[in-house]
Amino acid sequence: GVSHVLTLVLQELSLLCKRDVNGVGMLYDLLRSRWLQALLKIYECLQHYLGKRPDPVTLQARVLSREVVELLREAPQSGEIKELRRLLRSPHFKAALLSAHDTVAQKDFEPTLPPLPDNLPENEEAMRIVCLVKNNQPLGATIKRHEITGDITVARVIHGGLADRSGLLYAGDKLVEVNGVPVEGLEPEQVINIL
Repeated sequence: GVSHVLTLVLQELSLLCKRDVNGVGMLYDLLRSRWLQALLKIYECLQHYLGKRPDPVTLQARVLSREVVELLREAPQSGEIKELRRLLRSPHFKAALLSAHDTVAQKDFEPTLPPLPDNLPENEEAMRIVCLVKNNQPLGATIKRHEITGDITVARVIHGGLADRSGLLYAGDKLVEVNGVPVEGLEPEQVINIL
């Protein structure tokens, strides 16, 4: 792998280093550094993992859990079976663990966007659908009501914020919907609460 190639490069560089070729000593020291060696080992481990990614046994663990609960209902009732049924029916187990399993198993990480309406007017300005997943971080943009049209628009995009890093929102963009809620007639403060 990569470590073997690095070992061969180091052997060649050690020969050049003895001849005092410009910059070879620095390159030799860099390639021998512990932090680079550690990074390369991590890289090899990740490559190995990507090649042997485990496949889920089922894509629908929640359905399987319900079936098991039904089967346990018919079984002779012991303390262990009652405890297992209680665990399988608990909201934390069903909502968090099984839902997370099914999402990962189905590779369903991206939010789904609603379909575009069929009846868009021909003279309408170009519209784009933007999907930003916030994950407890601020959007990194401010909004305001346009003085003339009354539309809710992006006032500014904060450098380094989520909106800026995505490259999808620009100052002056008109907001039509946020999370499926039309914003026409809403106050900017109401739109911020939806965001």
